[in-house]
Amino acid sequence: MQKLPSVLLIDDDQTNNFLNELLIKKLDVTERVLVAESGNAALDLLARNAPDAPALILLDVNMPGMSGIQFLEAYRQLPAEQRGATIVVMLTTTMDARDLGRLDELSIAGLVSKPLTKEKVDNLLQLHFQRQLGS
Repeated sequence: MQKLPSVLLIDDDQTNNFLNELLIKKLDVTERVLVAESGNAALDLLARNAPDAPALILLDVNMPGMSGIQFLEAYRQLPAEQRGATIVVMLTTTMDARDLGRLDELSIAGLVSKPLTKEKVDNLLQLHFQRQLGS
């Protein structure tokens, strides 16, 4: 199976990032895992790596400073070459009804409850990358 060029994990929790990175590497679905512990760090990373936008962004909703929703609002303003054809999926434990309504406006590809598991990653790949991965 062909791998995704890169996956970007955005979560303020170092343990979540570590475990998610470990899982993604174990499943061997990407050439490269990028990690950012804040929305601002993720925007900087995307600017530095343009035009090589990640195929998938897994984004925590609740982060101090710049929340996942605020990141999405800033992300939408980036030039197309920095966004590429990236699929953005929100990772969450709970969602406020106001946040859910706002996410509809921001065109994310979906919501996945934490913790990330092999089954959830497989489902995301099937749903969004089946043609790309040649499955």
